[in-house]
Amino acid sequence: MYIPRHFQPSDKAAQEFLSQIESGHLVSNTEKGLISTLLPLIYDKETNSLLGHAAKLNDQVSLPTNQEALVISMLNETYISPNWYASKEEHHKVVPTWDYMLVHAYGQLVIHNDPDWILNQVTRLTNHFEASQSKPWNVDQAPTDYVDGQIRAIVGIELKINRIEASFKMSQNKSKADLDGVIAGLQKADKVSISEAIDALRQEERK
Repeated sequence: MYIPRHFQPSDKAAQEFLSQIESGHLVSNTEKGLISTLLPLIYDKETNSLLGHAAKLNDQVSLPTNQEALVISMLNETYISPNWYASKEEHHKVVPTWDYMLVHAYGQLVIHNDPDWILNQVTRLTNHFEASQSKPWNVDQAPTDYVDGQIRAIVGIELKINRIEASFKMSQNKSKADLDGVIAGLQKADKVSISEAIDALRQEERK
């Protein structure tokens, strides 16, 4: 991935990004060529792995690969209008752009067929996403025979990460006035979470 210096996050920020990943595109090279699958994912800090599951009939998990696999994940992305830049009124030397926080995680792809491993992963993933619900659903609420049938139809996914590339392109190369305009523009466009991410990154860089 091409990463200009001013969009290169610190190792700490990149690690924090991994802990916030909720999904990603798993890309691997098989005898049928490149295959990609969008998966819900969770990051395991202890093993430095991304964990998920996929349908057993998916070619990506049934065809062998002896090469690195890649997970591509993005937390925030949005269009940035030139109208939001204060400098537009000064010299009009502005163009539209796209801001994003992106990570490429590379590593060894491991396919798990052990039902206990898969059930543990599914339970952990479910609990993670259900945590924000007022009455969280859990796997134990479903009939055991039904859950067993679902488990038999999937395999576990583990990407053992050996390197990451991260790019946080969040208008860091803009002046304070332009950045203030971007934040205000995003808030007006009802993209508050992204504006907060940009402002948080700015505050972090000032430390």
